[in-house]
Amino acid sequence: MIKVNFHLLYSVEMSLKGIFPIDKWIFRSRSILESLTTNETERLLSDAVAQNFRKGQIIFRENNPAFGIYYIKEGKVKKYKQDRNGNEHIIYVANAGELIGYHAILADNTYPDSAAALEDCMIAFIPRDAFLLAIESSANLSRHLLGALSHEYNVLSNSLSIVARHSAKERLAISLIVLREKYKSSEYDTGDICITISRKDLASMTATTEENVVRMLKELKKDNIVGTIGRKIIIYDVKSLIKMTNYQ
Repeated sequence: MIKVNFHLLYSVEMSLKGIFPIDKWIFRSRSILESLTTNETERLLSDAVAQNFRKGQIIFRENNPAFGIYYIKEGKVKKYKQDRNGNEHIIYVANAGELIGYHAILADNTYPDSAAALEDCMIAFIPRDAFLLAIESSANLSRHLLGALSHEYNVLSNSLSIVARHSAKERLAISLIVLREKYKSSEYDTGDICITISRKDLASMTATTEENVVRMLKELKKDNIVGTIGRKIIIYDVKSLIKMTNYQ
């Protein structure tokens, strides 16, 4: 039996509310499980199987058959698409407490993107039939799924729009702010947040080159906005990052 830690479902809170619209960059799949009763949750997770994934390990691939959905118990996962040259374009970073892969089941289609572990993860696989049965028996689940899908569409639309409207430096600032929320240990964590991500993945998330990311991080480090220790990026001054976004 897979136990759900509902504290994790709200680990990404609106601590930047009134300063930066972080809700426009965060999916709401955390709220889906929270909508279920104890019995509904047990029914959904009764056939779930937890599995450990190493950093970099593929969870599912774009266009592969969708045999189920995934609940991230521990760790972080990147959702991405690949272009014809094999280059990755990260479209979202999913955190512990989030569901991934359910779009394909709802659409009765293949996975629309790929997913891989950004770090060592523990992820529960929920078979397709168990997920569909839970939807049929829970009006709350159906309603929250529709709400989550609608919000995710807005998040992805917003993410696409910044490529045309914002410079690479502004996009990097937005990416670092979003990652800061993902790497907070709790909703009350307001200290210096440490992010562990490769420069290649950060460049993919920012829609720029790895060389640009390295150069811009050096500038931010010089201004004491961030610090770096190997692959780790420490966010010292999130308010300066917000100013850099020029987000309207």
